[in-house]
Amino acid sequence: MRSRRILHALLLAALPFASGGCSIKRFALYQVADALAASGTTYAADDDPELIESALPFSLKLIESVLADAPDHKELLTAACKGFTQYAYAFLRQRADELRETDLAASRALRERTKKLYRRALGYGLRSLALEYPGIVELLRKDPRAATAKIRDAHEVETLYWTAASWGLLIADSKDSPDTLGDQQSVEALIDKALALKPDFDRGAVHGFLISYEMIRRTGTGDAATRARHHYEEAVRLSGGKLASVHLAFAEEVALAKADKALFVSCCEKALLVDLDAEPAWRLQNTLAQRRARWQLARLDELFDE
Repeated sequence: MRSRRILHALLLAALPFASGGCSIKRFALYQVADALAASGTTYAADDDPELIESALPFSLKLIESVLADAPDHKELLTAACKGFTQYAYAFLRQRADELRETDLAASRALRERTKKLYRRALGYGLRSLALEYPGIVELLRKDPRAATAKIRDAHEVETLYWTAASWGLLIADSKDSPDTLGDQQSVEALIDKALALKPDFDRGAVHGFLISYEMIRRTGTGDAATRARHHYEEAVRLSGGKLASVHLAFAEEVALAKADKALFVSCCEKALLVDLDAEPAWRLQNTLAQRRARWQLARLDELFDE
């Protein structure tokens, strides 16, 4: 039904109206933008990652094409940030990791492409924030906490979350770039504001992000693993234990950092126990997380010294 609405709006936008054409075409264009910004559920509920990986580039380029004519559509800018981040993280990162042992050059090339897409996603997220808060991009780099203090509306949490995610992933993949690493406090300010405004966003997504991020946080107090465990427990609670990636994140970022093989295996096995049909909206995400969990369990000898 949603795809029919998008097609209908596209057809309207293409019609050459004789009078009042610009305003009508603009109205139709923004209907398309609204529909695209709200789409994604069909993809998320799919259980065929290869099919979705092949389909996503078209969807992302369609979003960019509409944004070229509707550059101030805030929700579509956020959707672009989210879409490019998800595509790079869910598909390209895994393939780059798998190639690292057999074809280092190909792995590095794919990692560079992943970084480019994170950077593209970040640009859209920052543009979305700047529509409501002019000058915030510059202020984020000068005084991140002062920048996010301007944001008081919980409706901004989705944009805050995906902007922080794309920026954080870019930094994680750019350890050789001092300029990118210098932006880490901006990421922390964005995700902390998202947590403050809506800690239960998307049933624990912010806590899920912080499982990984606490291990590299620059402004944290106390033990990083203890902070990460708190977010892990909150993410499990808010997701009802139906999200495999929560367990996988704790395995990869905390158990692996502590060289705790038993904990690593336990968390990966918990990820594999998640019922793919328990939450249809997370079927694709859980399918991908379980695939990575199996891959990690097959590499225990590489990951841990006996």
